[in-house]
Amino acid sequence: MDKDLAVVCKNVKKSYGKGEIAIQALRGINLEIKKGELLMLVGPSGSGKTTLLCVIAGLLNQDEGECLVFNENLNSLPEIQKTTFRGKNIGFVFQSFNLIPMLNCVENIAIPLILNGTDREQAFAKAKDTIKLLGLEDRCGSYPNQLSGGQQQRIAIARSFIHNPSLIVCDEPTSSLDHETGKKVLEILRENVVKDHRSVIVVTHDIRIFEFADRIVHIEDGLIVSEEKNSY
Repeated sequence: MDKDLAVVCKNVKKSYGKGEIAIQALRGINLEIKKGELLMLVGPSGSGKTTLLCVIAGLLNQDEGECLVFNENLNSLPEIQKTTFRGKNIGFVFQSFNLIPMLNCVENIAIPLILNGTDREQAFAKAKDTIKLLGLEDRCGSYPNQLSGGQQQRIAIARSFIHNPSLIVCDEPTSSLDHETGKKVLEILRENVVKDHRSVIVVTHDIRIFEFADRIVHIEDGLIVSEEKNSY
């Protein structure tokens, strides 16, 4: 695998169900993602975007083909090793936020640091610095149910990159954000992630953020139908 590549997918296939009722979500994906690249996956609902994101992130195993992440075949790893690899190398922004309701904002953001062995006091201090980047310093002690959807999304985004992962995967990261906040979030991802030669993959329908992509890959019916370097 080329040392400048973060992800390599070769003929990746994934189906849900068996027999006649099986649904082919991915029908042979070939894709390379460079280190330091912000790539957007776009396409209609049900086209396979989120499935591909989950395969790359090691949350789903493909049925056929190969997916290498920093030259590691996650399909071949025991579950414990796969979990450890994800925790260290991959940051996640889920469409449903996945914040822990009994933890406040600072505690939620600090989770990846603590899981990777950082002292709790140091983790909370860094989380407070990170929350300022997203304009939510007055929400440090708030709990998820005290936040708007957009505020929860920003906390989830801060949590995704606080531990400096080499890859961040985002499923509709601006879906709950207004235009200006969405642009701010993408600016922060570019400044704090891509600038450091790390990679970001964004599944999105939000054409307002296309300008932040280095490359846009279009998926339909489980296949890549086109890709283009950003011209926006």
